[in-house]
Amino acid sequence: MQKELTTKKDYSKVGEGISHELAAEFVNAHARTTAEGVTSYVIGRNIIDEILAQQGCVGIRFYNALNENGQKTLVYVGIDADGKDIVKKVIVLEDGQLATVSATVADRSGWESSIWELIFGK
Repeated sequence: MQKELTTKKDYSKVGEGISHELAAEFVNAHARTTAEGVTSYVIGRNIIDEILAQQGCVGIRFYNALNENGQKTLVYVGIDADGKDIVKKVIVLEDGQLATVSATVADRSGWESSIWELIFGK
């Protein structure tokens, strides 16, 4: 019986820088096919750092979502080396005991629709 060689995806290497021109093409293509609404989100460094600082976190997954007011938003959660959402984390309590608690999951991103237009035009 022959064993299949499986390669594990390195989720820490997902993503790459792209040129401003290509980014503008992507954004403009989306704008041409999408109804009016949120065109961008702003996510602060502090929450990104908090998510990435979790034990075993190698990246962040962004989910499209609707908030409690029915507005488009993103929910973002850390992922481990297997690409699985990190939903629990272990912390040390004041008395030195270990406890398993919910991992950091975030929203509350700000959004803006004009900054990209100012930089690249539509």
